[in-house]
This record gives sequence, structure tokens and C-alpha cells, in this order.
Amino acid sequence: MTAPSPTPTPATAPRKSALKTPVEKWQATGRRKEATARIQLFKGTGKIEVNRKDMAVYFGRPTLQMIARQPLEALRLQDKVDVIANVRGGGLAGQAGAVRQAISRALVQFDGTLKTFLRRGDYLTRDPRMKERKKYGRKGARRRFQFSKR
Repeated sequence: MTAPSPTPTPATAPRKSALKTPVEKWQATGRRKEATARIQLFKGTGKIEVNRKDMAVYFGRPTLQMIARQPLEALRLQDKVDVIANVRGGGLAGQAGAVRQAISRALVQFDGTLKTFLRRGDYLTRDPRMKERKKYGRKGARRRFQFSKR
């Protein structure tokens, strides 16, 4: 006789999103500064979930919510698609920019004709600005130590 299988514990149980698993989905990755966003886009009602929280809760500031929603609002799709985003690294501003780029890339997979509109709005371009590294003999990347004449 075999031993009964263990009941799934919270650590071993598969994670379920608040949204149902989509039948037809498009996946994409976006990056900005040190942040990386992996998203799943599918037809729905306009719900956006970031790291298993509602976007309004995760990105508290309205400007960050606006940045993440920009590609959907530019194409008037904010009520037609759902988004599940997993974001890691960086701060909230970098994460919002990464979500924006990932949504734009997924929309191109969703409908290839949208690429020209998204390219015109500069939503597909990765923002190359990164934090400059600290140099030796300096207090920061460029800041020098205070000079003393005597």
C-alpha cells in the first residue's frame, strides 16, 4: 500500500492569480533602469494587476498609473484587455516604465498593425538611461570630496 500524497501547503501549492487563466494570451517583457516587467495580456474588461495587487494599490501615485496605462489609452483599449504583470528590481518609476514597454510589446503581438502607432508614441523604445557608476576617488559618480586649500 502506498502512502497518501501530502496535501499541498501554501509553499508548494501553485499560485493562482485573482484573474482566471487566459485561453488566448500574449506575453512580453519590458525594461527600464534596473526594473524588469513580464506581463501577460489577454482579452477582458480592463483590469490591470501588478505583482498580484491592483495597479492602483501597487502604483499609489496617479502619475505612475498613468505611465503604465499610456499605451492602452493611446489605442483606446483600456476596457478591452486585462494585464497581469510581474515586476522586479528598481523603484516604482522604473517599474511603471517597464510595465508600459511590456504592454506595448504585447499589443504588437496582439495586433501587428498597432506597431506604427506605438512607435510614433515612443512606447516601444527602451529608455537607455541608467544610474552612472561610482568612480574611485569620488564621493559618488561625479561628486568630488570637499577641497581644502589649507
